[in-house]
Amino acid sequence: MTSRRLTRFLTAAAAATAGLLVLAGCAAGTPTPSGSAAADPTAEIVVGSQNEPTNLDQIFGGSSGVTEVFTGNVYEGLFRITDDATVEPLLAAETAVSDDGLVYTFTLQDATFHSGKTLTADDVKYSLDRFVGDDSIAARKRQLSVIDHVDVVDPKTVAVTLSQPSISFTYNLGYVWIVNSEAGDLTTSADGTGPYTLADYRKGDSITLDVNADYWGEAPANGGVVYQYYADPTALDNALRTGAVDLVTSQSNPDSLAEFEASGFQIIEGTSTTKELLAFNDRNAPFDEVAVRKAVYSAIDRAKLLDAIWDGRGELIGSMVPPSEPWYLDLADNNPYDPELSKKLLAEAGYADGFTFTIDTPDSGVHSTVAEFLKSELAKVGITVEINIITDDEWYQKVYTDTDFEATLQGHVNDRDINFYGNPDFYWGYDNADVQKWLSESEAAGSVEEQTELIKKANQQISDDAASVWLYLNPQLRIAAEGISGVPQNGLNSLFYVYDITKA
Repeated sequence: MTSRRLTRFLTAAAAATAGLLVLAGCAAGTPTPSGSAAADPTAEIVVGSQNEPTNLDQIFGGSSGVTEVFTGNVYEGLFRITDDATVEPLLAAETAVSDDGLVYTFTLQDATFHSGKTLTADDVKYSLDRFVGDDSIAARKRQLSVIDHVDVVDPKTVAVTLSQPSISFTYNLGYVWIVNSEAGDLTTSADGTGPYTLADYRKGDSITLDVNADYWGEAPANGGVVYQYYADPTALDNALRTGAVDLVTSQSNPDSLAEFEASGFQIIEGTSTTKELLAFNDRNAPFDEVAVRKAVYSAIDRAKLLDAIWDGRGELIGSMVPPSEPWYLDLADNNPYDPELSKKLLAEAGYADGFTFTIDTPDSGVHSTVAEFLKSELAKVGITVEINIITDDEWYQKVYTDTDFEATLQGHVNDRDINFYGNPDFYWGYDNADVQKWLSESEAAGSVEEQTELIKKANQQISDDAASVWLYLNPQLRIAAEGISGVPQNGLNSLFYVYDITKA
């Protein structure tokens, strides 16, 4: 069922019944077509996206959009996460780890911020302290709360002491921006060490990056990048057709793929870590009951939804863990589509006559379309869904910050984000002591094998508890015009390194 057919289906269903987390390595790029002109290193690349940051600072809920633009491009971490999820040193020129695994000592690269200030250990200490500080709502704050304290050894050396060993510590550091400790407010400005500088920020419209002429590493292959933002996929498609943009970071309209392919555009398909979730507020009735959550899960024909939205692409998953991660389990059928089972579970939980709840859904992407599908499916088992469409900014305040919601839709892009289910204070409020224990122990594991087994146990449990409804895993689809090469292929988190992209 295509997206157009889904629209017709929902219209008909509505007539009959009328009586998505963002909250991020150099990816494999597309080759220059044979016989094409040589790349122009001075050419500006125009990137079309629907994923605009809510602000420009990752610790204040800048969303996955801020990762897409700034991580690795404007800001750098001590480490970099590559396309295959391995860790490479970046601003950490050398790393030494104590025998007990508690003290990491980093020697820094000779780098400067865009403002001209030299990178020092004080900046690293400041950046790590702010990331785990009280004001931060950064996505990986909890994983990095293992940091006990940070000491400046000398201007080029910093020592980080952990409260317990953390097998994923350097991986998680790959997402922490090292910022200028003297920069001040970074919600509308930027001062990093990366290959690009922030040249212009027009909220609701665009972000322009200029090449950093004084970059300490290898210069970008292009002459700068403009991110142009569009409110809906149709407008974004039109911009690509007319040459207003050179490529799109994520295609959410499969109906147009055949047309683009026939017109000579490149369709770049890779792996994704973006999960479309129906997230309950597990703190409150009725979703504080496992049986009710499982009943909702089994009322939804997710295969039909996936086909309707993605026309044969993407895949069904049964937990927060995609197949690209080492602790993946095939749990797609753990909560099967079975309306009769759904009705039985509702009756056992005391809701034989159903109930009514509200889904707060962002107005971006496909979330509102998915919400209409869920409303139609759940009506068949006696559950009434009311849809409240809100902006991304409203979602971050109402749902993510204030947890003032019953259920919501969101696309969670983060990799290795099962750890969110080990945090009872996270917006969905899932609270299982065993899961918290296993995930905590997994970080202190002595080997990757031990870590993997512990996370698999947590993975199984959150699925058994139907902590959320994992509707499907998005495909990763990018479209680029002819002559564009070096486009990152895979969608690890929302990382989108632009420095290898060229235009003939």
